[in-house]
Parts: sequence; structure tokens; C-alpha cells
Amino acid sequence: MITKDKITQIINEALISKDNNIQDKEIFITEIKVSSSNKIKVNIDSFNGIKIDDCVVLSKIIESNFDREVEDFELTVSSAGLGKPFKVFKQYKKNIGKTVKVLTIDGEKQTGKLIEVSKMAFTIEPIISKKKKKLAKIEKTITYQFKQVKEVKVVITF
Repeated sequence: MITKDKITQIINEALISKDNNIQDKEIFITEIKVSSSNKIKVNIDSFNGIKIDDCVVLSKIIESNFDREVEDFELTVSSAGLGKPFKVFKQYKKNIGKTVKVLTIDGEKQTGKLIEVSKMAFTIEPIISKKKKKLAKIEKTITYQFKQVKEVKVVITF
């Protein structure tokens, strides 16, 4: 049976191996899903961005560790994706200085510049509309505990 732990082990070994060209790219796993029908989905990210070639190399490495004659599977390796919620701590670190949208478990929404991240929390500098500035006392920063937050994602601007 193909398991999430086995896929994680294969990727982690590949990321430190000198036998491929992905070990120095600061790639990290953001999500691995393995369905009961062996549909495997791996999302990765990097402090330097993910290229298609990185996905192809990692896909080949994962695939080479399984025998399709023994167990059939479908494999997709892709980047974490712009506009998708953060899944792991390293995504917060990677996006310091960028504008993020926060949705708390209580349904509060806040947009601001991600300025600091620790193991338990992160801090943003809120972006407040002119209308709201007139109506309320504005905090210079807001710190959220990770356990308070439903999702955080980068705001894409053009």
C-alpha cells in the first residue's frame, strides 16, 4: 500500500541526495494526499519558487520508488499555487513582506502585510480602508495565534 509517510520519506531523501538537481533549491512539501484508489497528489513550494522542471524531477523520483506491476497509481506533483491557503509554517516565512488575507475561525477577515512569524503566531500590519480609518481606532499591528486562524493566503495584485 502506498502511504503518505512513504511518499514523505522518498521526497525528503531526494531533497538531500546529491544524485539529482533539486537538493539545493530549498524545496519543501506543503501537502500530500493519497486516496484509497492510489491517486497521489503532492504539492511543493520553495523559497526560490517552483519550476515545472522541479515537479518533473520529483515526480520521476517518486515514481521510480514504486512498481506499477505491483500497485497501480496516479501521481501529480505541482506547486502549492498562488492564491491557495498556506498549509505549512515555511509558507509563512517565505511570504514575509507580502500582503496576505487572514480569515479567523470566528469569521473575522483582515488584510495586511505579513511582517513577522514565530512558531506559535504571526503578525500583520493591517491595510485599512479610508472609510474604516474614520470610524475606528486603528491598531498598527495585529498578532494572530495559528490556532485562531482558518486560512491565510497571499493577495495577488497586478
